[in-house]
Amino acid sequence: MTVAEQQAAKILAEAKQAADKQAADVIAQGKEQAQSYRDNSEAELTLQREDIEAREGRIKQRESTQTLVEARLDDRAHDLDGVNAELTASKQVLSEQHATADQLAQEREATLSAVGDLDFITAQQMVLNRTAGELKAEQDVEIRELDEDNLASADKEARDIMMEAIQRGPVDEAREHNEHIVVIPDNDSRNKIVGRDSQNLRLIETLTGTDLVFDPEDKTMLYISTHDPIRRETARVAISALIATSRVSVATIESQVVAAQKDVMRDLWESGERVVSKLHIGFMHPDLIKLLGRMKYRTSYGQNVLAHSVEVAQLAGVMASELGFDVRNAKRSGLLHDIGKAIDHEIEGTHVEIGAELARAYDEDPVVVNAIEASHGDVEKTSPIAVLIATADAISGARPGARSESAEDYINRLRSLEKIANDHEGVSDSYAIQAGREIRIVVKPQMLNDEQSEELTRDVRDQIENDLTYPGKIKVTTIRQYQAVQHVGEVEKKKSKKKKRA
Repeated sequence: MTVAEQQAAKILAEAKQAADKQAADVIAQGKEQAQSYRDNSEAELTLQREDIEAREGRIKQRESTQTLVEARLDDRAHDLDGVNAELTASKQVLSEQHATADQLAQEREATLSAVGDLDFITAQQMVLNRTAGELKAEQDVEIRELDEDNLASADKEARDIMMEAIQRGPVDEAREHNEHIVVIPDNDSRNKIVGRDSQNLRLIETLTGTDLVFDPEDKTMLYISTHDPIRRETARVAISALIATSRVSVATIESQVVAAQKDVMRDLWESGERVVSKLHIGFMHPDLIKLLGRMKYRTSYGQNVLAHSVEVAQLAGVMASELGFDVRNAKRSGLLHDIGKAIDHEIEGTHVEIGAELARAYDEDPVVVNAIEASHGDVEKTSPIAVLIATADAISGARPGARSESAEDYINRLRSLEKIANDHEGVSDSYAIQAGREIRIVVKPQMLNDEQSEELTRDVRDQIENDLTYPGKIKVTTIRQYQAVQHVGEVEKKKSKKKKRA
């Protein structure tokens, strides 16, 4: 065998060996894949078999449940058949009873008609009339009992409501008096205001529409006289500003008066708007707001009209709330009940008539208009709110401290009391005390005896009653006290010196 043949045989042997090995690997790999596929198939078949068994179990359970439901439905159907049979029997019985009742009713009507000689309609009307009479009698008795109970408790409930309104309503604040006096601090300021030949004073009077007069006894007090409170306030503000000015001229006076008018008008609007906002009464016409502001500079019996109106509104609002009435209308009525006083010096008529016309002109509620008209008893009260306004007005005006005089009137009253006492002969001194409710007179004991002191007391009392206007009572007390005083210290000292010399 040649070498080539040997190499060929060797290559063939190696190739056969490699082929056998590769075939063995392929066969082994195929067996592994076949085994893996078999395992996966068996697992999948197992899962499908378990799922099928579970579905069969659920189907069997549903079939069992359906069987039970069908059995229950059969039982209910049987029961319903029995109930229907009973209902049919009951309907038959009721029909028979209705027929019997109708027959008895006809027989009763026939019997009543035969016995009482009345037909059914007439008898029925008689029964109804008798029943209505009995009910009315019982109603009258019950109404009378309720009226008696209400009358017995009305006063107490009214007092309780008013006390609640006073406690919860207005808060007594420091009052702002509208003074009609300007205090001039010194002679230089007085000369500036008066001017040469009183030209400045006359110009201020012309521009403000007021009369300016100095107190004859106290030249530092300048009185502003006018019936218009707005003009008075304008003059007061302008004069106060001129006092602080270094030099007063015609141009200065004119500019200060114009500025004072603007300040007062702005204050009118702000005061009215502040009050409306404080009371929470909704929208109000701007003209009415300005009129409310004018009431700030108006007083009645020493009481500021705007503060009084706010107080009445608060009292009426609390009482309306307690009684279940319209609180907003009650507050609006209380605030506007004296609105006519803002312009009653410019328009003919009482402040009640003017206020009612203003309320109608600005489309206020008829309840508010009636409350304004009836606040002083001029017309009949047509709503409970009108009664509340009249009550709140009386409370506000009558409560202690509500009405007070201005500072200058108070001082003048004290001075007048003391002047009346001091003008009598034999008076040493006098003191007006307790806010002018008492005058104490100290007399000279050397000039007046007890009987003359008593006569002096009566004379002062009569003169006060005739010459002065005063609220309440004034007590007049005369004091006569005689004191004898001697000093003995110097006499004893002289006696001791004489004894030593002896």
